[in-house]
Parts: sequence; C-alpha cells; structure tokens
Amino acid sequence: MQDHPLETPPEELFGVDARALERLRARLGEEAAGAGELDVAYRLLDSPLGRLLVASTERGVVRLGYACEGFDGVLQGLADAVGPRVLQSPSRLDEAARQLEEYFEGRRREFELPLDRRLSTGFRGEVQRYLPSIAYGSTISYGRVAATLGRPRAVRAVGTACATNPLPVIVPCHRVLRADGALGGYVGGTEAKRSLLCLERHEGL
Repeated sequence: MQDHPLETPPEELFGVDARALERLRARLGEEAAGAGELDVAYRLLDSPLGRLLVASTERGVVRLGYACEGFDGVLQGLADAVGPRVLQSPSRLDEAARQLEEYFEGRRREFELPLDRRLSTGFRGEVQRYLPSIAYGSTISYGRVAATLGRPRAVRAVGTACATNPLPVIVPCHRVLRADGALGGYVGGTEAKRSLLCLERHEGL
C-alpha cells in the first residue's frame, strides 16, 4: 500500500480537493459493501487522542488503530489477515463511532459492539478476552492477569498480549499496569494510556 492517500495528502497525489476524494472513497466503499464485495470496512475518526482508524468485518469491529501505528500498515495488516477488499465505508461504523464518542465524553463505561476476534489467537487471545472484565476506572498488574489466567510465570507474555491488542480502547489493555504502578507500554503511546486512565478517573482528557 505504498503512497496510500491516508499517508500522502490527496491533493499532492492527484491535484484534487481532499474532501472530494474522501467522499469518493466513501461512496466506493458503500457500493462495494452493498454488493457484498467488501472484506473490511474502515472509518477515520477524530478523537481527543488524535485520529483513529476503526475497521470492521461482517462479524464485528476487528481493529482500532492509532495514527502513530501508521494507517497504511494497519490497513495492509488487515488485507493480509482478513482479505484484500479493504475500503472506506463510514456508515458501516456509525455505531462504533457513536459509542467511542460517548466513551471519550465520559458518558459510556462499557462498549456494546460485536467484535471480530480473529486477530486475537492463542494465549494472547486469552488475555485479550479477559481484559474487558477489568472494571472501568480500575487497574490491575500484568502479574495479576497472568495469575488469574493460571499462568503466573507468563507476565511477559501478558505484556506482549496487551501490546499487540488489535482493539485498544474498546478492549481496555490500558487498565493493565506494571507491578510498581508504572504505566508500562501501550500501542498508542504512554501519554494516550495516561489520558485514558485520567478519563476513567473523572479527571478529564
């Protein structure tokens, strides 16, 4: 996906208005979805943490990506793992967008979205499926997660599972900290992790 218009401004690529291209991509995506010719639909959202990419399949939301991950890479990963027909189709993600907006405004504590978990496999998948049980506003250590899952020595593997969580925010890996209370790593960066924890403690973003 070299020179994808997400990474290179459309006006530089084609000499046309960026909004017009955005509308064209959305229309093509909607038409492909209506014809059953779409493997992954995606949408770009503005948030207090910067621009996010949210993607879904017919099963449910499959990926949430931060800008720092590189949207080209996120889309290429989806094409490789799910299918090559990946197009922008905003209306397919209206409900996900609404729930994310409510969350960032402090009006939602749990997400009620169908999820496509195909990117969560093995022990990583087990960890990622456990994460939503960590209550809003609470935190837990990597070691505690490992012990709860019956693998007390798998602390590093829990950290890896959190770092590779394909659905950050929706699946709250940000609620898992180091044993000493330090933040630890996060796919969206430590400032994003701190911001999410502050939001859930009613300290605002």
